[in-house]
Amino acid sequence: MTLKTHAKKPTILVMGDQINRNISSLVGQSPSTARILMVEIEKKFDSNQWHIQKAHLVLSAMRHFADELRQEGFEVDYRVSKDLVTGIAEHSKEFMPEEIVVMEPMNWNGQKIAEKCGLKIIRNNQFLCHYEDFAGWVGSRKSFKMEDFYRWQRKRLKVLMDGDSPIGGKWNFDHENRERPPRDGRKWPEVKLFTHDQIDKEILSSLGNAWGAVPKGIWPVTREQALIRLDEFIHGALPIFGPYEDAMLSQEWKLAHSVLSSSLNIGLLHPSELVAAAEFSYHDGNAPINSVEGFIRQIIGWREYVWGLYWLWMPEYRNSNYLEVNREVPPAFLEKDATEMACISGAMDHLYEYAYTHHIERLMVFGNLSLTSGLNPQGVTNWMWSRFIDGAEWVMLPNVLGMAVHADGGKMATKPYASGGAYINRMSNYCSDCIYDPKKRSGELACPFTTLYWDFLARNENKLSNNPRMGQQYAGLRRLSNLDEVRNRASEVLFHLDDGTL
Repeated sequence: MTLKTHAKKPTILVMGDQINRNISSLVGQSPSTARILMVEIEKKFDSNQWHIQKAHLVLSAMRHFADELRQEGFEVDYRVSKDLVTGIAEHSKEFMPEEIVVMEPMNWNGQKIAEKCGLKIIRNNQFLCHYEDFAGWVGSRKSFKMEDFYRWQRKRLKVLMDGDSPIGGKWNFDHENRERPPRDGRKWPEVKLFTHDQIDKEILSSLGNAWGAVPKGIWPVTREQALIRLDEFIHGALPIFGPYEDAMLSQEWKLAHSVLSSSLNIGLLHPSELVAAAEFSYHDGNAPINSVEGFIRQIIGWREYVWGLYWLWMPEYRNSNYLEVNREVPPAFLEKDATEMACISGAMDHLYEYAYTHHIERLMVFGNLSLTSGLNPQGVTNWMWSRFIDGAEWVMLPNVLGMAVHADGGKMATKPYASGGAYINRMSNYCSDCIYDPKKRSGELACPFTTLYWDFLARNENKLSNNPRMGQQYAGLRRLSNLDEVRNRASEVLFHLDDGTL
């Protein structure tokens, strides 16, 4: 019997959301200097809570990257284990590496596992502002805003700057990016559908219990595909992105949004590439400043702000529940056609078909109903994390707990993002086909959003009425002549929401 022997050299652990040859732990490495370890968690996606497109994306990206590294000549130990700790231990026992190196994981638990296993941790380079630098920017500030961080980022990165001043004379063109959805039936930019190869087919054959429509070839699983998607956006959708970035249409799942978030979040693209391409498009005269600035603000402003807040406030932040609410995620969020609310039903169609809705459907449809109905914050977070193609803990915790459901009591957003049906009616075409009337707050056909908005204010008056940004809302509440009727209707709405009969 011949014992298998392995050369003594360090191992680089590549996590499933670090799929890029230029991650800091791989820079300068070659097949002669290191081997690769990748651990696929056994049965991680063996549950109908996961969207099949998300499960496919993660597994396919990992396996394709492993093949690319093998083609480069690397020895790749790609193993399926019950958890990451077991996978590391099994690899160590078999290969006895000099050390195991990993780039800082993207989430808190991954970081603690790396520390527990004694791995050598390299500084993460997947963002333009490392979370330690973000904490340095926060410093001793008692309060801070994303807009301030965004301007700091623009200056230090020299993005869309004319010397010390912003190009166009303003930092923010958001007021030009709030157009109502066009009603002319126009065509929106399309994306190339990628063909599934043998790796994709093998993965899909093993994901029988996952939720949602099977992948259509929309979400890139390789860097080559991600670069195609980036080129499509810059030359096709970016010029018209800005004005309608907050609009919603029932028949259009993405409008002119980039759909690059999943590629960014697993590492196929780096934010610097997106910023450089968008800025070049402006300087080349192919895209207007409001579209380019709005897109860049999403990348170097909002996305990096969320990343920084996650690390600044973890791990206590994940348990936030300021409004002390515990309603379970309702059937309307779990299955298609489980409600007669046209906006929820339409957004659910998009989620089922594409594992995606854009940010306004997330915040002002799903998030708004979660807030005003009192859904448990952790339940909503877990639901979004598992169902959305770009879901990750660092993404979802601040966006859900801070923005959507005000679970952090205002640490991230200074007031709750609650609204009645009027906002959805203004920014979408959903209400025209709905049985509920956004102008009514009581009665059988009153819009649940309008009813629950006022009930939410009344229900949480003790906690919210002293907020200086809520003065106008509570003045309106005190002027209501039929609050008792509204609150009775709200009880009916919540019963039917829980029961799946709304």
